[in-house]
Amino acid sequence: MLYIMRHGRTDWNDRHKIQGRTDIPLNDAGRAMAEKAASECADIHFDICFCSPLCRAKETAEIVLRGRDVPIRYDDRLMEMSFGIYEGIENSFSIPDCPVNEFFFHPEQYIVPVEGGESVYDLLERTGGFLKEEIDPLLKEEKDVLIVGHGAMNLSIVCQVKNIPVKDFWKTGIENCKLFRLV
Repeated sequence: MLYIMRHGRTDWNDRHKIQGRTDIPLNDAGRAMAEKAASECADIHFDICFCSPLCRAKETAEIVLRGRDVPIRYDDRLMEMSFGIYEGIENSFSIPDCPVNEFFFHPEQYIVPVEGGESVYDLLERTGGFLKEEIDPLLKEEKDVLIVGHGAMNLSIVCQVKNIPVKDFWKTGIENCKLFRLV
């Protein structure tokens, strides 16, 4: 089985700031969410967890798997999508012509990223390579795998596993600290 979970809440989530690869920690509400998730998935078996190296994902995985003999492997390919110079922007939807909004409204058209950022296709290529190299072999061995990551990064995996077109990228949605079974 393949499971995926988004990290717990952060202060930037609460302020509607674009986080991307900016390494923002969980806040108290995010830690409480992770504790609740740990309780809710305590009876679900995981052989291994792959996790983004960003601290909000790392702390979520550590809380969720505390006291369990589940190795956590960190992989840079599971970092959140880079939003370059727009990371830290608050309430981007209220900014007329903010270029990163194209990704949220028309992801299939987000081909040329902002300065220092990634396009949706860059993200899909990065996570697609991770799936082929790390996850596919484990699923063939019938291992139970958990991935702990981020909103856009997780959805790029969901889209690839479920064959969802890029134009429908945001339709699935992944709430903070909710376990989502993919296959």
